[in-house]
Amino acid sequence: MASASPPLPVLIVLHQEHSSPGRVGRLLAERGHRLDIRRPCLGDELPETLEKHAGAVVFGGPQSANDCHDYVRAEIDWIGVPLSEGKPYLGICLGAQMLARHLGARVAPHPEGLVEIGYYPIRATAAGTALLGRTEGAADGEGLDCLWPDHVYHWHREGFELATGAELLAEGPTFPNQAFRFGPSAYGIQFHPEVTHHMMCRWTVRGSERLDLPGARPPRAHFLDRLQHDGRIRLWLDAFIDHWLAGGPVAAR
Repeated sequence: MASASPPLPVLIVLHQEHSSPGRVGRLLAERGHRLDIRRPCLGDELPETLEKHAGAVVFGGPQSANDCHDYVRAEIDWIGVPLSEGKPYLGICLGAQMLARHLGARVAPHPEGLVEIGYYPIRATAAGTALLGRTEGAADGEGLDCLWPDHVYHWHREGFELATGAELLAEGPTFPNQAFRFGPSAYGIQFHPEVTHHMMCRWTVRGSERLDLPGARPPRAHFLDRLQHDGRIRLWLDAFIDHWLAGGPVAAR
């Protein structure tokens, strides 16, 4: 009996030399996917097709989706590849804003200059709950009624408007659009479920000047809030990765 073929690699797009796919990368590797890491900001080219990839994850970074850098504009244009081929696409923070820009939506700072840096509340919409809702046993009064976390980790000063044809999955009080789906397999999320404790230490040190921006949470709160909210985020991300790779609904584990 022939052995099953190994899972296809997942394209990972990062925006700094020392950036990491964090928890998302670990979960993909646990599922048998090799990580094909590209850094267009350092000259790496993106593939002309995703025929030999299971999907693509475009992460955050210090750039803006409104930047005029050639590689930023090229990345935004390149998103047409997974969309046209029906391959799973996940944009995280900047990656979500790039998806929004590709779809013709506006990306801009908060009108009052506020930022989200730290943990902030979100709420799943009816569409989000239908997409990834109850855990097993929740109907019997056990487990969680909704897999979506009620607080998530952010590090951004710009947000995206909802593109025509996109479906809002989660919303927040400061930046209303927090997660969306376009078509069957393209997702954009404004928050950072991939962040590990080590990554949080690095971000709060190297980006310490941003912690003084209006609305940012103080450094101590980042770590205290993580103790309270990270377990729920890990549960959500584990189920979401399965859903995303499958291109459709899956049972929560």
